[in-house]
Amino acid sequence: MASSRWFIGWLILVGGCTPSPHDPVLGVTHSLAQSRAATIHDVRYDLRFVIPELPSEPVTGHLTLHFRTDTLEGPLVLDFRTSPDHLDSLWLDGHPVAYRTPEGHIVLPKEAVSPGAHTISAVFSAADDALNRNEDFLYALFVPDRASTAFPSFDQPDIKARYRLTLEIPTAWTALSNGPVVTVDTITTDRHLLTFAETAPISTYLFSFGAGRLSVETAERDGRTLTMYHRETDSAKVSHNRDAIFDLHATALAWLEEYTGIPYPFEKFAFFAIPSFQFGGMEHPGAVWYRAGSLFLDQSASQNQYLGRASVIAHETAHMWFGDLVTMEWFNDVWMKEVFANFMAAKIVEPSFPNIDHRLRFFLAHHPTAYGVDRTLGANPIRQPLDNLRDAGSLYGAIIYQKAPIGMRQLEQLVGEAAMRDGLREYLTAHRYGNATWSDLISVLDARTEEDLTSWSHAWVEEPWRPQLRVTRTGDQLTLSQDDPRPGRNLRWPQTVAVAIEVGEGGSVTTESLDLSETTDTVAITLAPGTTPGFVLPGADGLSYGRMVLDSVSRVRLLRRVGTLERPLTRAVGWAALWESVLAGELPPRSFLDALVGAIPTEPDQLIVQQLLGLVQTTFWRFLSPTQRNAVAPVLEQVLWEMLEEATGPQAKGAIFPVLVSITTTAEAITRLEQIWRTKTPPVGLTLSEPQYTTLAEALALRAGADADSILDQQAERLTNPDRIGRFAFVRGALSAEESVRDSLFESFRSVDQRRRERWVLDAMGYLNHPLRSPAAEKFLEPSLNLLPEIQETGDIFFPLRWMNATLDGHQSITAAETVVRFLDQHPDLPPRLTGKLLQAADELFRAALIVNRWDGGPTLESEMQPSSSGPGG
Repeated sequence: MASSRWFIGWLILVGGCTPSPHDPVLGVTHSLAQSRAATIHDVRYDLRFVIPELPSEPVTGHLTLHFRTDTLEGPLVLDFRTSPDHLDSLWLDGHPVAYRTPEGHIVLPKEAVSPGAHTISAVFSAADDALNRNEDFLYALFVPDRASTAFPSFDQPDIKARYRLTLEIPTAWTALSNGPVVTVDTITTDRHLLTFAETAPISTYLFSFGAGRLSVETAERDGRTLTMYHRETDSAKVSHNRDAIFDLHATALAWLEEYTGIPYPFEKFAFFAIPSFQFGGMEHPGAVWYRAGSLFLDQSASQNQYLGRASVIAHETAHMWFGDLVTMEWFNDVWMKEVFANFMAAKIVEPSFPNIDHRLRFFLAHHPTAYGVDRTLGANPIRQPLDNLRDAGSLYGAIIYQKAPIGMRQLEQLVGEAAMRDGLREYLTAHRYGNATWSDLISVLDARTEEDLTSWSHAWVEEPWRPQLRVTRTGDQLTLSQDDPRPGRNLRWPQTVAVAIEVGEGGSVTTESLDLSETTDTVAITLAPGTTPGFVLPGADGLSYGRMVLDSVSRVRLLRRVGTLERPLTRAVGWAALWESVLAGELPPRSFLDALVGAIPTEPDQLIVQQLLGLVQTTFWRFLSPTQRNAVAPVLEQVLWEMLEEATGPQAKGAIFPVLVSITTTAEAITRLEQIWRTKTPPVGLTLSEPQYTTLAEALALRAGADADSILDQQAERLTNPDRIGRFAFVRGALSAEESVRDSLFESFRSVDQRRRERWVLDAMGYLNHPLRSPAAEKFLEPSLNLLPEIQETGDIFFPLRWMNATLDGHQSITAAETVVRFLDQHPDLPPRLTGKLLQAADELFRAALIVNRWDGGPTLESEMQPSSSGPGG
């Protein structure tokens, strides 16, 4: 009887396999999402996954999906983006049902789903795409649309659901998910079953689970239990960081409860510190994922690393309200959750670091990175259209994470802090456990101000690129102007711009604040009678946004004086403006580097020291020719060694040492570093951990030629942590002196499976394309570019851009730039956003190819270097 039932079900299935012209396309289109959100309600997922110990064996699952539906306009469409043979059976309301499996979906006929309550049951095998399986642990990562690779679902943000999860795992493993564990049942001697409590309503991309051989730490803060899962085997490192990690979470939670007026909206708070996690963090409510290295800091961690840890914790915690409690309706508004997470994080971190200049910190954390995209031909607006959820990953980037918070600070300045806070409280309360759009928020804020927020939003949120802010001199008169770099657009960015003015050469510095509105693009600056302006620096407040164009007088005088200016924020803005002059070809990189080397030893602010050290690295490797690097290296190395010896405290020393390791090229300095590594005797006052010694060994191997394998063998023997052992074994081929070994490793990246551990792949690609190897590595450029569409399809959201950065960042030659231009010309059908990502990654390469040759006496290709695209090139 049972066999007849299954045979009948098979006949129904086969009979329903005929393709329909109305079948959905791959991914979730906006029209499909809107149709489902309008007719499907009260969704609950009961999920059971059976997780084998070996990652080579499949993860199987059982789904019971409860939902209510109104009258459907067409068939019922679920998402299951894997091979159809992964679906073993599917039942509707306890009975077999005809279904089709076109293009990553499960389609049930309209007539089978009447209005009312229904239950779908399915037995399936999960694809590994989003399960991140390792030898003895795994973690699910479903953002933005990858839940459907693991189980059948309505995989879109505005069909929120409650989840009840059961995991069958090895007895030696533990697990975490969004809800707390309610029961643990023994199945066999080596298997047990964990059942988790049902969650509050959340989107599919926010559901997650992790399992494996994990250590667990708990702490009580403010009457709340916080739980940390990790795989760090260095007990001293865990002890050194444990309390600070819990304290930072507790501080963030308390601050957000106060600011929003809403208690923490989920049942528990736990997090997993994941080795080599591909993001900085991911905000699953009740089960936050972090990159372990961001939480477990070394004793010699720099001030920026401590600030970075506090910021990422505050960012992910802020998401519990901004993104999790209230979620964007569609991923075109994904920036909303990220902007408020970063915007709130900047506020949350301040009390924990009372000795930091937080306006300076905000400028350094946001402006340079945002400019790094907004100056390129690939720049995108903050809010972007999205037709299909499968393309949502391409929306992420520095414009969302860094430019958008600058815009929010501008908006807060426009409407006032109290109005901003009250508006956000109203917005969160009105849409709690639901979805909302940017228009929903703007309407709330618009009611609290007389300003035209629609015009403000058009310039700041809906258009790409940045204004050019410049001060022109007419006799002794100055005029601030704002120009649109895109010909014919004539866009104006409403903002207040602070202009620092040197009164006479070497004189005092005054600041004028001037308002630029949508109707005003020039403002005269009134000077005292008889004043002769020296340098003039727009944007001196660190909040103004744009290319701060320096005239020739200002460039010369600011370069000479910037390191001695009294206000730290003005110094930081000055260095950033000079860097823009380098990138625009107006200032020789060698002159800029000389100024940096002269200023760093006497710079009192550690945030600016790190800004300058970063500029030293980029200038040295990207914008100096090999001949120029050889000339400057002895002096630069000596300055950094002296700074390392004179620096007080592990944070200051910890900022300098990795830069010294990075730029070392002379035989004397290499020998000095090798002595530190061989004897495990770091400079006085500096403690190095296992990962830092590994980085040092990799740097030495890169410079060691035939001795590289000997160094790598010794470092491999020293490693004790299993995750670091795996990463080192994966990466070491990129450091081999044998070209054939490097070639073989690169060829392996053509396989999707070999690219699963994205952080490892990026480390290896960075070494394969290191500036010391760049001539031999140019052969990797074209095949790396050819892999881009596949990487976009198979990788996580940040991987395509990071793949291209790891590929291109080590190159500076005209032939390398020509390879990218030729690829773009030969692939006009490349998806526009992917083209944009490539143009972002290639921008410094294009500039370097021109700049290095311009200032080193070689040929230039001014007209040939720009691909055919509209928009600003400078």
